[in-house]
Amino acid sequence: MQSDETAVASATTGPESTDGNPPPRGLTAVDGILVGHDTLSERPTGCTVILAPAGAVGAVDVRGGAPATRETDLLRPENLVDTVHAVVLSGGSAYGLDSASGVMRHLEERGIGYPVRGAVVPIVVGASLLDLGVGGDAEAASIRPDGECGYRAAAAASGDPVAEGSVGAGAGATAGKMLGLESAIKTGVGSADIGLDDGLVIAALVAVNAFGDVVDPASGKIVAGARRVADGEADAAAAAGSLDGPFADARRLLRRGAQTGGAALENTTLAVVATNARLDKAQAFKVAQMAHAGFARALVPAHTIFDGDAIFVLATGALPGEVDDAAVSRIGALAAEVVADAIVRSATQATGAAGIPALGDL
Repeated sequence: MQSDETAVASATTGPESTDGNPPPRGLTAVDGILVGHDTLSERPTGCTVILAPAGAVGAVDVRGGAPATRETDLLRPENLVDTVHAVVLSGGSAYGLDSASGVMRHLEERGIGYPVRGAVVPIVVGASLLDLGVGGDAEAASIRPDGECGYRAAAAASGDPVAEGSVGAGAGATAGKMLGLESAIKTGVGSADIGLDDGLVIAALVAVNAFGDVVDPASGKIVAGARRVADGEADAAAAAGSLDGPFADARRLLRRGAQTGGAALENTTLAVVATNARLDKAQAFKVAQMAHAGFARALVPAHTIFDGDAIFVLATGALPGEVDDAAVSRIGALAAEVVADAIVRSATQATGAAGIPALGDL
């Protein structure tokens, strides 16, 4: 692979596409990667399936303190299997991990998987976010993604530009919960991509269900975050003129010693980074580590004990050429950029649901 530092980005990336330019293709800009969503109608929740039918080298780095994950140990660099056929992101907390069973069934029916004694075992990894409190009471919380949700999402997967907003795993996603769920703002799925002149493509898809605010790294301004609510602390801040538009600003709240709100356990941001570079498992893991810098740039705060933040990496290896240390570093740096772009899009493309407004509603 070339490591020419003069290569320039040729694809439209996240924040730029809100100014009248075409939206990004997103994760499917990497050939061989398919994306499908299934959104439940009973309450805002669902699942998002990322397929790599020909297989892709996989890795994951989990940074949050409250993860709900499936088969992540398999992706450790020292373990045997290095080919992944699907990543499943879902709502429903740990219950939503059942979505992967439907994806396995879909792949098995098509003969896609790791060959074992004349059969196949699809390698399906995944993670879930907690959206059980969105859209109703305890009875509504019993509505969550299951195997049928995963099967439908896998059947719908295509190479078309990624559908964004309050769909799939992002249907019940929210951000800005430092003052409790009542001050949250609706987020969802965002996706972005970067293509370089040497043929390298890096793309990301995120489902943002963050404890913190979404911040535009380019300007430092809050895109979506904890809203002004009728409590003493927010009212005092508003009177002092310290609020950023309709948002309380998690950075200022933290500096004033604010305590966490009632939605402290209802968070997790999940991401999938895909590239056509030829990475091995250890290199893909390094890219996953570096991609977390995109969380830190666009989410404030990120990686808290209340979040289950995780980033998966899929490398198809379609781009010829060996990948040296310098190339891995470049891929990881660009992965962080595209993850941050996708996080911003998760807020700008969302629509309100279950009484929780989105950016366009404010």
